[in-house]
Amino acid sequence: MTYNKIIIEDTGLTKKVILNRPEKRNSLDEEMISEITYAFNSLSEDKDTKSIILTGAGGNFCSGLFLDYLQKISEFDILQNKQDSQKFKSMLLAIYNCKKPVVAMVEGYALAGGCGIASVCDFIIASDKATFGYTEVKIGFIPAIVMIFLMKRVTETVAKDLLLTSRFINGTEAKELGFSNYVVSSEELERFTMKHCESLNKLPMSSMALTKEMFKNIPSMSFESSLDYAVDLNAITRMTDECKNGVSSFLNKK
Repeated sequence: MTYNKIIIEDTGLTKKVILNRPEKRNSLDEEMISEITYAFNSLSEDKDTKSIILTGAGGNFCSGLFLDYLQKISEFDILQNKQDSQKFKSMLLAIYNCKKPVVAMVEGYALAGGCGIASVCDFIIASDKATFGYTEVKIGFIPAIVMIFLMKRVTETVAKDLLLTSRFINGTEAKELGFSNYVVSSEELERFTMKHCESLNKLPMSSMALTKEMFKNIPSMSFESSLDYAVDLNAITRMTDECKNGVSSFLNKK
């Protein structure tokens, strides 16, 4: 696929997906949503990729939907709106279900749908100058799809505070609320994120992918079903070469 709105940067085992509309604060339109979806579905299966950084060009992460795109969808009928919402959902799921760990590296604005994109990543590393906010209710819209993923990251109390007030929070408060994993200075953001990915790249890919799969599946299971599922995956993991080699290496150290 030819990318017009994003850039895929190869840094070895870590790939960078860069939202590339800096003049529009990397706001989303149909083309960018399609490109992000395709990129993450592809990288999920790429054997030469062990981790992915998702970030934005020009000092901002993503400011949500592009104004012209908002104008367009305001004229959709109910069927068109449902189809368009499905595309947004598919993009978020492509990131969330990616077999590789995904790290959001956030500088500048991460607003509305852009904040939702950050929320579906496995890790959020924010600059202390980052600004997060769910601004949907301000324009009579609702943060329906992104709410599902936000509530997997934070408590309902925090989610209500962010979604119903539409207030902005900085990188430091995002860390304090449990929304982001790390907050660092703007100058340290790139170095810290790359170092984090280098640590992830040293871990066995099969166990990382199966652990991510468990996070996806367990919330919809009953207690007993989740335990049975865990037993099955435990047994499967023990049969992988990475697990056998890892156990052997550990035992030989003694």
